[in-house]
Amino acid sequence: MAAAGGPGPTCVLGIDLGTTSVKAALVTGTERGLALAQSCSRETQAYSDSPGAAAQGMEQDVQKIIKALNECLAALPQQQLQQVTHIGISGQMHGVVFWKSDKGCRWSEGGPGPAFEADRVSHLVTWQDGRCSPAFLSSLPLPQSHVSLATGFGCPTIFWYSKNSPDFLKAYDAAGTIQDYVVAMLCDLKKPLMSVQNAASWGYFNCRNKSWNTDILKKSGFPVHLLPEVGDPGSVAGRTTCAWHGIPKGAKVGIALGDFQCSVYSCLTERTDAVLNISTSAQLTISMPLGFQPPEAPDPSSAVTYFPYFNGDYLAVAASLNGGNVLATFVGMVAQWAQELGFQVQESAIYPRIIQAALAQKHSKLSIHPTIFGERHLPELLASVSSIGASELSLGHVSRALCRGLVENLSSMFPVQHLQELGVTRVLGSGTALARNE
Repeated sequence: MAAAGGPGPTCVLGIDLGTTSVKAALVTGTERGLALAQSCSRETQAYSDSPGAAAQGMEQDVQKIIKALNECLAALPQQQLQQVTHIGISGQMHGVVFWKSDKGCRWSEGGPGPAFEADRVSHLVTWQDGRCSPAFLSSLPLPQSHVSLATGFGCPTIFWYSKNSPDFLKAYDAAGTIQDYVVAMLCDLKKPLMSVQNAASWGYFNCRNKSWNTDILKKSGFPVHLLPEVGDPGSVAGRTTCAWHGIPKGAKVGIALGDFQCSVYSCLTERTDAVLNISTSAQLTISMPLGFQPPEAPDPSSAVTYFPYFNGDYLAVAASLNGGNVLATFVGMVAQWAQELGFQVQESAIYPRIIQAALAQKHSKLSIHPTIFGERHLPELLASVSSIGASELSLGHVSRALCRGLVENLSSMFPVQHLQELGVTRVLGSGTALARNE
């Protein structure tokens, strides 16, 4: 620790702008390495109706996300925030938010230090958005990229607006993921800056030469002026222009990272490890050998995609759209049935009950294929239940079969023998849906 009277230890602030919550963590350096000083999480409750995109739309209110972010920072110790020298930000990939570059936020004095609120900003169209139908996607030009296009990706969503609601886009001159927006506001960037990780997640980005497919996009009338500049993950995007929540002006802000790469980075230490992450969605990930380059064109039928990582490395990922969101839907269904039968049950009370019931049920022939949200490589394949016997209908049977089905779905996307061929010797688990579920 610092000598008495001297400056305190420097701190790094980490922020994650997730699908359901905002998290912030203060990390300090100690003699034994890095230590978590304090952390905070706030649910955003930001889901919002999207009248223009019909039932398939999935949008979040950016003002609510920024409110949750401000609440998180207000809950952290002021003394340590004043020691912050670097800020790292990650958040939900694929999605897109639009703003007016000089009017994206309003800074207000109040509390321990200035804070900003969202101003001339659209809703965030999230990665879960379904407005780009398979027919719409097939009408778009083929990208020069190793990533297949999917609904919820930034570039296809911008295409959707330019074809269905061009006036909407006229109000804005900047776009990015929600984490790029926050970095742009903190550093007062005139043009948003995006990491290769988030750019690849938008589609129409060539990872080999680190550039957007601008020629292909221009020919199809895409508003290319909305595309951010792109930089390497790990580089600095700028410095804070205000003493944000007491964090000194001039603190370095890293270019925003993909939440997926960060969740892997936190636990992937050996190249022989695989990481199984189950939060809202689910992924099984391994690190590719040094020097690996993804194929020039994607294999649309393959469930495995390649994500840019750090230092030019790639991850091979079986990324499922079905994870904790399936369990949440099941819990919602149970609560709704109870309500229709005249009972009031809180969803939060159902979770521990179904986990207990599943733990008590050792064997079940019941088989659940849980893909209620489809998969990117098989959008039409929905869920099914089979081998239903009269004795397999308890809550425990169904809950256990559902959990097993989620894991089996991932292992069908990235089979065990494939992992072994790539030298994987162990699988590490992470993610909230896994952590809360024995």
